[in-house]
Amino acid sequence: MRGGTSKGVFFNLADLPAAAQVAGEARDNLLLRVIGSPDPYAKHTDGMGGATSSTSKTVILAKSDVPDHDVDYLFGQVAIDKPFIDWSGNCGNLTAAVGAFAISNGLVDAERVPENGIAVVRIWQANIKKTIIAHIPMTNGEVQETGDFELDGVTFPAAEVVVEFMDPADGEGDMFPSGNLIDSLEVPGIGTFPVTMINAGIPTLFFNAEDLGYTGTELQEAINSDAAVLERFETIRAHGAVKMGLIKDIEEAKVRQHTPKIAFAAPAQAYTASSGKAIAESDIDVCVRALSMGKLHHAMMGTAAVAIATAAAIPGTIVNLAAGGGERESVTFGHPSGTLKVGAAAKLADGKWLAEKAVMSRSARVLMEGSVRVPQG
Repeated sequence: MRGGTSKGVFFNLADLPAAAQVAGEARDNLLLRVIGSPDPYAKHTDGMGGATSSTSKTVILAKSDVPDHDVDYLFGQVAIDKPFIDWSGNCGNLTAAVGAFAISNGLVDAERVPENGIAVVRIWQANIKKTIIAHIPMTNGEVQETGDFELDGVTFPAAEVVVEFMDPADGEGDMFPSGNLIDSLEVPGIGTFPVTMINAGIPTLFFNAEDLGYTGTELQEAINSDAAVLERFETIRAHGAVKMGLIKDIEEAKVRQHTPKIAFAAPAQAYTASSGKAIAESDIDVCVRALSMGKLHHAMMGTAAVAIATAAAIPGTIVNLAAGGGERESVTFGHPSGTLKVGAAAKLADGKWLAEKAVMSRSARVLMEGSVRVPQG
């Protein structure tokens, strides 16, 4: 299925072999082989993956036993050239496809699905133990996929799916792990940088583009073609992960590539998107670029968009200041493929910032369905 600007292989938990219905080596080995990883050629020629972080994804869905929820959603980010799957976070883009799969595969009680109108699917995100609400358009008893909603980074228009990430702060701790809106991150051999560390949608490290030597208008080729630059970003990310308390030492970052994300922001400015579309300064509030699984993302990860929305709503963060400062309920940011508007509600309570929810529109559709063949051994 495609969900937002990502695509992945979706499974009903009950359809997996018994050994892969529980977490562990058998499940990981099965999904690695499905995707075609590890692939030293980084092509995924012998699997269902697309050899990018946006297309090397797996999803397992099951009818939920969590009260007031319809479906459990477990996400696995598959490494391309290494033999591991990162289960540490969510995929916000593929969330848009979860509701449609759940309805079409009988995981949502029939009485909750209207013949026509909007089906409200209550998703339990099992990786991070959070609630997500997906609003799925229905026509004549079936999920409606076609429409005129356009999403930069997706080639064709489709039906709009509104996704609400409830209480999106990731984990049990403070949304800002250090208690500060901006910290100083020292990276040996590279430098010391101001950083906003936020747990919202997905743990994310936000830097000023200028501090890292960028403008905030870069496209993929400006970064992804330079191995030394990517290694520098990964080193910064690893030290940031330690400072956030996500790992104990930087070596652990090698097997935790999905989180945290690393991103950089800059004030709004004109640029040309990867599609050739001209983005005017007046079209956006801020420019943001983010890396996923070691590469600059071609658009924006959905979970990172939640982090952007939440950080933008809180005066004094790097994202908020780059967007012009002050209080705001929504922000339109520029990414390599175009623009995206996201909203967030945050409040200050007992000296701590709390995120109530973040909202964005995506689209989704089934690309193919049937059986995938997995060689034994």
